[in-house]
Amino acid sequence: MASRLYAWARWAVRRRGRVIAAWLLLLAVVGGLGVTLHGKTSTEFSVPGIESQKAQDLLQAEFPEAAAGTARVVFAADDGATLTAADARAAITASLKQASRVADVSGVSDPMTTGALSADQRIAYADVRFGEPAADVPQKAKDALAQAMSPAEEAGLQVEFGGPVMQPQTEVGGPAEIVGVVLAFVILALALGSLVAAGLPLLTAAVGVAIGVLGVEFVSRFIDMTSTATTLALMIGLAVGIDYALFIVARHRELLSEPDADVDDSIARAVATAGSAVVFAGATVVIALAALAVTGIPFLTVMGLAAAVTVLLAVLIALSLVPAALSLLGERLRPRARAPRPGAGERAPGAWGLAWGRLVTRKPLIVLLTGVIALLALALPARELRLGLPGNASQPVDSTQHKSYDLLTEGFGPGFNATLVAVVDTSGIPAADRSTVVTDLRSALARDTGVAAATAPVANAASTLSVITLVPSTGPDDEATTDLVHRLRDQAANVDKAGGTLYIAGATAAAIDISGKLSNALPLFIGVIVLLALILLTIAFRSLLVPLKAVLGFLLSVAASLGVTVWVFQNGHLNGVLDIPSAGPVTSFLPVLLIGVLFGLAMDYEVFLVSRMREHFEHTKNPGEAITHGMARSGRVVSAAALIMVAVFGGFVFNHDPIIKSIGFALAFGVFIDAFVVRMTLVPAAMALLGRRAWSLPTWLDRVTPDVDIEGAGLPPRTTATTGEEPRHRVTAG
Repeated sequence: MASRLYAWARWAVRRRGRVIAAWLLLLAVVGGLGVTLHGKTSTEFSVPGIESQKAQDLLQAEFPEAAAGTARVVFAADDGATLTAADARAAITASLKQASRVADVSGVSDPMTTGALSADQRIAYADVRFGEPAADVPQKAKDALAQAMSPAEEAGLQVEFGGPVMQPQTEVGGPAEIVGVVLAFVILALALGSLVAAGLPLLTAAVGVAIGVLGVEFVSRFIDMTSTATTLALMIGLAVGIDYALFIVARHRELLSEPDADVDDSIARAVATAGSAVVFAGATVVIALAALAVTGIPFLTVMGLAAAVTVLLAVLIALSLVPAALSLLGERLRPRARAPRPGAGERAPGAWGLAWGRLVTRKPLIVLLTGVIALLALALPARELRLGLPGNASQPVDSTQHKSYDLLTEGFGPGFNATLVAVVDTSGIPAADRSTVVTDLRSALARDTGVAAATAPVANAASTLSVITLVPSTGPDDEATTDLVHRLRDQAANVDKAGGTLYIAGATAAAIDISGKLSNALPLFIGVIVLLALILLTIAFRSLLVPLKAVLGFLLSVAASLGVTVWVFQNGHLNGVLDIPSAGPVTSFLPVLLIGVLFGLAMDYEVFLVSRMREHFEHTKNPGEAITHGMARSGRVVSAAALIMVAVFGGFVFNHDPIIKSIGFALAFGVFIDAFVVRMTLVPAAMALLGRRAWSLPTWLDRVTPDVDIEGAGLPPRTTATTGEEPRHRVTAG
């Protein structure tokens, strides 16, 4: 692999103008398509085959009025006042009349006639039904609905909005995300020692992210996609794009520091060595993200593939655009020779990594045991992990969605925001018995102690489908509500005997179903990821113990990250610091995403760090020296790469979207733990304990394992800029 990448990089350097022009042309074409022909993303998460989705599909086919998008308008009077006062009632009536004239609105309920009024008459709600699903309601109609409420607002009433139609879209590019990118630039400048070199990874990463995200926007015209998919592609594409370019630029500057090193040869060698690690690391990320398809959940598959394509672009850019840009910059990237300070000795390259490597390998068993125990302690809260989907309670406190949630809870109880829908397919029941069966079912459901209220059944025009609305006595995130859904579904047996089918649906039931589906898919996904890691790392390092150690470290990182995420988001710690509106279950697909993404990133650091150890071991056959050499040569760059990841992911922690916030936190913390605790501390300690055994491979497996040469052992001799001869290497510690 190294020899082929060397030849490829030499070609890219010679054709640098064409390479740069090709990428800019691709950016212009894809950007134009993404901006002018983009599709529409959704905030809904649907999974074919789950009970709640079957009910939704049945409603859309047989009872479209009940499946249409709904916006819930909540009115509230000041303390001591009531909505039944003449002026308040007139203002509400006027507002609802204006709402009925909004385009696409098919009906508006009046709280004064439907009884949607709190006991103290201070809070009421009206449902505005649209003639299309919530995801298809245009923003123009939502804005018109908000403007229609002006009479109520002018009368001094508080007006807030909830319901599926009024779910906010995910937005990125705020101050926190920008600060994350600025921090990444500062880290690059410190790691590379050059502002010009620091700007290059950011620039090339921006090109890759722009092509990837705008391409995803264009594809959303043809494929159903959530808004989270584009944000995830941006988040991961930016982070890995910067890191992959950093590894190649850092190796190039290291090679250029040799006396009379030739620029073009240095670029080609950087791509051949660091680029080989980029290919392996990028492949693991791409495969891990694409492996999300094994969950069988379409929105998660699309999310994984969108991010995987962006990562693939980052790899291609690192192998083509980066060397072309390095060639364009030429001598400006050559490190300046520093004159030693009077009385100070020469500081060896990688002195910090060398010192740290010696420290953690001095007492490797103690370091290993301490690290493992600390990570297991962080993982303890994960035992209480509960999965769900964030509702309006998780929206920012000052958002209209959160305020509507609080008002409805105050006026009608916590279960009102967890409303369930019992959908009864009565087409198989004799027409004369349908009413009796549905009425008896309604009575049986209402008798459950967890049900606060049950409405009268409403049938479609053909009387083949009936809907019963159920209000639990507990909130949507309460475990008691999950138990209630399972008990209500147990009533299906009685309906089946009569020839009908019962479905328990609604947003709360859908969240429970999706969480259950993802929980069932998790073991298979973890198995695929672990097997993938063992195969790829065995090929990369021609070892069995190194891959096994890498996988165990990855599992510790995931467990610790999940544990801290549960401690923060589910148990409610650090809510004020991180601006988390309320504690609740962890986003249902976060564990799967965390495992997929963190696996790829963990293997990044494993490959970049351990490949330098193996490279030195192949030359010296000294395992102890190989560890400290690898730490000295790669420790600084791996640390910088991890800090960049933490900065980029950490910027998304302060995004207002609760899903993006939790994903950003879990990834930022997971990367920090994996890089600095597992890879930089536990890995050298474990390698020291393993000694020569770390690099052994059974004879039969050695024969069938391909030799990919990611260390560059098969490269031609290095040449100098002046003589074309191989330069003399400086002797460095480690």
